Amino acid sequence: MKEELSAFLDMLQAPLEEVLPRLSTLVAELVPHKGMVTFTGDCLVRPSLHTHGFDAVSTDELARLAELVRVRRSWFGRVALAGTERPVLAVTISPPGMARGFVAIALSAPDEPSPEAVRTVRRLFELVTVQVSNRMTAAEQPAAAGIPSPSVADATEAHATTLTALLGVLRAKRLDDATARRTAIELAVPALIEARAGGERRLDQEPAGEAFAAVAGKLDVLTRYHDIALELEPPRPQDRPLPGTVARAARAIVRAAILTMLQQGALGRIRLAWQVEDAQLVVSVRDDGPGPITSEDLGVHRLRERAVELNGTVTVDSVPHWGTTITVVLPLSQSPALERPAGSLDSLNPREQEVLEQLTLGHRNRVIAHHLGISENTVKFHVANILGKLGVGSRGEAAALALRPQARP
Repeated sequence: MKEELSAFLDMLQAPLEEVLPRLSTLVAELVPHKGMVTFTGDCLVRPSLHTHGFDAVSTDELARLAELVRVRRSWFGRVALAGTERPVLAVTISPPGMARGFVAIALSAPDEPSPEAVRTVRRLFELVTVQVSNRMTAAEQPAAAGIPSPSVADATEAHATTLTALLGVLRAKRLDDATARRTAIELAVPALIEARAGGERRLDQEPAGEAFAAVAGKLDVLTRYHDIALELEPPRPQDRPLPGTVARAARAIVRAAILTMLQQGALGRIRLAWQVEDAQLVVSVRDDGPGPITSEDLGVHRLRERAVELNGTVTVDSVPHWGTTITVVLPLSQSPALERPAGSLDSLNPREQEVLEQLTLGHRNRVIAHHLGISENTVKFHVANILGKLGVGSRGEAAALALRPQARP
């Protein structure tokens, strides 16, 4: 079962051209087959046809199949596919906000698959369709200046939340195989459909208690199968209004902080507390993990980027073998953070300036990581931010800009 769920996670994160082959591998034991054809109305933002195991499938064959199968139904029988009449299982889907799609599977045996197998195929195909569509949509909406917009950041964190929940299912020893498979699919599909629908509502103001409850309710998905005790301390007074931008940022930061903590493993407890003061919201997330989590960790960088958008601050206090506390302070004023002009070297923070100096020396990520005492992933994060802030497309361009005398203030 662990191998099957690992393949499930691999399919979610696979390059687009590998998704269908991995779906085929994933359902091969449930539904032995020779090939697979998928057609979706907007899986790739436009009508899309993909095949695996066949050289060619004609439009006439697809049209015939489409007539045989009703929405959210399955059909089994013999029909021409890829030029040969064969036993075929066809399953349709119609996820919310998306056009109809169907998958046709050329079976290896003449017997009709069991109802449970058909249900699993449908849910997996629905998952693949929504996931691919989400990824294609995100790819067509790049963030300005290399910095993710709040909506893109929310989608990224929601996706990471889903994957972390699935990993929890994978590692849960108390779940039998059938329950684990069903739970993994039921977690993934609604989460990805919600991400496609645009995530949470955008309110101008939210009561502090409701904003806290909204994130607390979703944290159970993260911790349920990790055997972690979750302690919650809601804000007081709970009816104190928070600006919508602050509430959404706080929820995203909480998810990012907990995802970062879960990467350590060996956790027994996570405590979340919000405190609303006169002019700020203080978010505290504390674990009892082995640590240390540092300010250089990629997850901390991500939540700091979100906090900086609202002039917020992030501090990390870690004690090896005792745990980590991440504290975020968000001003309740909705005034945007001051932005430096694109292309200006003083738009870089001190660490980014150190990385840029290394780039001017022609150093690669591994060398930079060694010189600065940080990980290669953190170097990649800094380089991406540098390129975005300077408005350049390559490391060489960034280095050239840094070496121009007029570029420096």
